[in-house]
Amino acid sequence: MAKYFYLFITLSILYSATFAQTGSIEGQVTSLNDGPIGFASVTILHKTTGTRTANNGHYELSNLAPGQYTIVFSSLGYQKQQLNAEVKGNAATVLNVSLVKSESKLSDVIVTGVSRATEVRKNPVPVAVMAKKDMDRHVNNNIIDAVIKGVPGVSAVTTGPNVSKPFIRGLGYNRVLTLYDGIRQEGQQWGDEHGIEIDQYGIARAEVVKGPASLSYGSDALAGVINMIPYLPNYENNALKGDYTVDYHTNNGLIGSSLGLAYKRNEWRFTARGTGKLAHNYKNSVDGRVYGTAYNELNLSAMARVDKKWGYTQFAATLFNNKQEIPDGSRDSLTRRFTRQVLDDGDDIKNRPIVPENELKTYKLNPLYQHIQHYRFYNSSQFNVGEGNINVLLGGQQSVRREYNHPTQPSQPGLYVVLNTLNYDVKYNLPQMAGIETSVGVNGMYQTNRSEDATDFPIPDYNSFDIGAFIFAKKSFGPVDISGGLRLDNRQIKWDNFFVADNPQNGFQKHVTGADTVGTYLQFPSFSKEYNGWSGSLGLTYNVSERLLLKANIARGYRAPNITEIGSNGLDPGAHIVYLGNRTFKPEFNIQQDIGIIAYLKDADISAELFNNYIYNYIYQARLNDANGQPVIIVPGNSTYQYQQSEARLYGAEATINLHPEKLKWFCWNNSLAYVTGLNKNPELLARAGNDAKYLPFIPPLHLRSEMRVNLSQESKTFSKPYVKIEADAYATQNRFYALDNTETATPGYTLWNAGLGSGIKNKTGKTVVDVFLQVDNVFDKAYQSNLNRLKYFEYHQASPNGRSGIYNIGRNVSLKVIVPL
Repeated sequence: MAKYFYLFITLSILYSATFAQTGSIEGQVTSLNDGPIGFASVTILHKTTGTRTANNGHYELSNLAPGQYTIVFSSLGYQKQQLNAEVKGNAATVLNVSLVKSESKLSDVIVTGVSRATEVRKNPVPVAVMAKKDMDRHVNNNIIDAVIKGVPGVSAVTTGPNVSKPFIRGLGYNRVLTLYDGIRQEGQQWGDEHGIEIDQYGIARAEVVKGPASLSYGSDALAGVINMIPYLPNYENNALKGDYTVDYHTNNGLIGSSLGLAYKRNEWRFTARGTGKLAHNYKNSVDGRVYGTAYNELNLSAMARVDKKWGYTQFAATLFNNKQEIPDGSRDSLTRRFTRQVLDDGDDIKNRPIVPENELKTYKLNPLYQHIQHYRFYNSSQFNVGEGNINVLLGGQQSVRREYNHPTQPSQPGLYVVLNTLNYDVKYNLPQMAGIETSVGVNGMYQTNRSEDATDFPIPDYNSFDIGAFIFAKKSFGPVDISGGLRLDNRQIKWDNFFVADNPQNGFQKHVTGADTVGTYLQFPSFSKEYNGWSGSLGLTYNVSERLLLKANIARGYRAPNITEIGSNGLDPGAHIVYLGNRTFKPEFNIQQDIGIIAYLKDADISAELFNNYIYNYIYQARLNDANGQPVIIVPGNSTYQYQQSEARLYGAEATINLHPEKLKWFCWNNSLAYVTGLNKNPELLARAGNDAKYLPFIPPLHLRSEMRVNLSQESKTFSKPYVKIEADAYATQNRFYALDNTETATPGYTLWNAGLGSGIKNKTGKTVVDVFLQVDNVFDKAYQSNLNRLKYFEYHQASPNGRSGIYNIGRNVSLKVIVPL
């Protein structure tokens, strides 16, 4: 049955049609108070054609058949507006528009988790949008930390300031799919000790889907999606435009700079960006400078796009090159000063030399670090087919990950894996029929993973192939918008026998290939498995009025086990964990219900979302103990974790109350709340372990966030959109944790106070020539440990003189960001 379903979808996509003589509509989207509006949505009413404005507000809708059109303009924070325009053959119609400011975000258009561009108000699935101006105000070490500050329900497992793994409503790793410009990010997401491979200065907008998005993306979107949409500088025909950003942080000495350039020549548009970052060890009031947290990073990206009468095609490439030190938390038991590993054989983690002071504040990396490289090349195209269109996305990416953990042989990587991925996505948006918008598509990926010259092998060399086909439809019945769809997925994964043996040349181990296996050890017996699953979604939005709506959605998600969950059997040096998988695991499925209310009133906007998520065959990791309750140590100095599978339930809520009094246009007070509880539903484990196994691991505590911002005079001859703000970031005590075998411990609550200010600076002609953002995070230098901070558990002594255990999060940080438009 599945084969016929795939065949039907494929035949639908191959539909073609003829084209007519065309013209275009172009112009500028502005606001009376704010000037040009960048990244505004410009669409044609009742059609799939659309675009977004450049940073200078310019847009162009090309290759339009002659006739009358209704153009819809919308942008976050502005009222939607519709204008009529006539297109003539081989001519350009100029249509400029000035939008009126509004606090409502309901008319903003999203592209993530939907078959085609859709207004937020018409989408029943919980989606949050974070614009570039909000990211600039939240100065951070990485892009995920910026999203956390702006989107309730999003958190992160961290390993120092530069490594943040996104979680949505208590679920992360391969359950949260990260996209870059619509293409799924593939880079060993199962690993703890590296973040996502994306340039934080090159992002214009983040769209977050909170809930199963398997319908659109297949496996690995069971908890949600974070789509990072690249930033495009100003376009002006036959002129070079761009922007330059410089960023400095006092705590870890972060120095970041980024240069973006853009050029337009008729139908062709080109962009390029280069970014560099480097930082030394961060510090806090308990640990001082934390050894092993320095890093440096280089990012390059380029894009070329052409718009023709048949549609458009875009080619893009990115390069990510990161070197990140590997902390292990070893320190002297009395002075609590950090120590460093200098031996391989004979290393005593409790008796190492103390790190000299001059090495704690240097940009030069220590010999133990990881090297992450990610290369991506992709093409996205749209082909107009009558009143519909076909969208094709093809991409190739390579993730190279090396971890150098041998101090006596610093050039020998302990881990060296190369992951190659081919992504494909073909979708046909059919013309509207009886008011129904329908889309069908096929997408998936092919992967190969290979270990190179390494000494540790946590996962086997494997090949996998994913394919999924879906159908999605939506229709409006007056004030009610209904949407839903179904999807079938198939994943095939296999690997051959993987042998290792002692390597006399370096004294470690090596991967042995070929027929001669004498004297070897079979670390990964051969394996071949096929996983199948179906997912679906059905939801509705009831527009009570233009400013009030109700939402409800039910979705079924699917996720095939990842490679480490079914295949791991070895040390991951960067994580300092020996992982043990289970090849009998079944795919995960979940059923999630969401209900919500959103109201954008004259003086406030209010939203509340409730969710209930039941997961079948939930996979999690737990520390492995022996029969006497003592930790199992396979590799000295490293913990051992074994993957488990059971049923689970997560439920919770998010709420926001943002006050913006009409009579006090200069004042706004934004407040948010996020709460989630995760319950282990394994009856046998609960009967044996009781409350120690009651809760799931990696569940964030109750999170309250409040920001009070004053927008100063907009009429100044020198300053543009100046503001000052103060923030309170409060996390409750987390007493609901997975305590079995000391996998997790309780985490005290804490509140962080932050402050900031910013403004554009104008020249004599009134043009903004520079934007400046100053931020102070953790103003009072609070000593705290997040319950999702992996470094909290990096402790090798039973007691300490100061009564504290593990490594604490970053202390006070003053950051300055300057953006110069070119």
